[in-house]
Amino acid sequence: MVDGLPRLMSAPGTVYFDSVDAVRARDVLNRFYHPVSLDASDGEKTRVEVELIQLGPLTVGHFTFAGCATLVAPEMDAYHVTLPTAGEIRSRHAGQEVTVTPATALVFRPGDPIHLRHEANSAELEVRIERGALEAELAALLGHPIDGPIDLPTSFDLGDGPAHSWSRLIRLLHEELEHESSLIYQPLIAEQLCSSVLSGLLLSVPHRYHDELTLPVTAGPPRAIRRAVEAINDEPERNFTVGELAVIAGMSVRSLQEGFRRHVGNAPMTYLQQVRLSRARDALRRGDPARITVATVAHRWGFAHLGRFASAYRQRFGESPSATLKATP
Repeated sequence: MVDGLPRLMSAPGTVYFDSVDAVRARDVLNRFYHPVSLDASDGEKTRVEVELIQLGPLTVGHFTFAGCATLVAPEMDAYHVTLPTAGEIRSRHAGQEVTVTPATALVFRPGDPIHLRHEANSAELEVRIERGALEAELAALLGHPIDGPIDLPTSFDLGDGPAHSWSRLIRLLHEELEHESSLIYQPLIAEQLCSSVLSGLLLSVPHRYHDELTLPVTAGPPRAIRRAVEAINDEPERNFTVGELAVIAGMSVRSLQEGFRRHVGNAPMTYLQQVRLSRARDALRRGDPARITVATVAHRWGFAHLGRFASAYRQRFGESPSATLKATP
């Protein structure tokens, strides 16, 4: 790392910062999280290493504090989860003071104040989820409107179970930051990862909708599933999300997924990819090699990464896209 010099990654919406001073760290927090004050007891000697990725309504950052520092925010405007990864963090939260280690996550809801005291050489993952996005995710999963804010617990154990699994997903996002060829920089994958983080949190911690969310799901009826299938076939190049398809079908995301499994035999996004691959194959078989390229066809049908398109194409059809194009009479 180059000390003190921020670096902007090439992928849209993704930012990576090297080691910065306390003033710069506060600026980063203000920009990507919420307005805070940062009191560094070691003054100018305090360094904060910041690694951060922003995927639409989701921000995941890893902060390492060389010296002691205190973060204070009068009121949150989003859902926020702090997952310590090293050392101790003291929190003044919900009328009580608690000390947390990497075994426990802290949760702050919209309207909550934040007061976090970081000991020297402590580190944490900071997850910010826009209020509207998390509440819309829950409503889509349930298939009906909800009353927010969601009553997430003020803390939860990361030792085992779904919460431990969710924390591993957050760590994966952080670990992938340094790899510029990572799938997280592909818009389609990033969107799915974002949705997985949101739905994973809702499934991992208790709240008033949790029991309903984990009840066995009923598959959507064939006629409704057909509406989603027709939408995909009409516009396979469109960047559909599972939530959008659920709205089209008029059901919850879970009912859509179960309906696709039962009536189509594939998950919605798998079916979308299959349709795209078939349309791409048709275009390559009809195309003139002197006038079109594999890349042009791949991009036309919604594949942003040529290498992964070629791999999926070969797996599906047993030959490369370029071989199909060259075989054109």
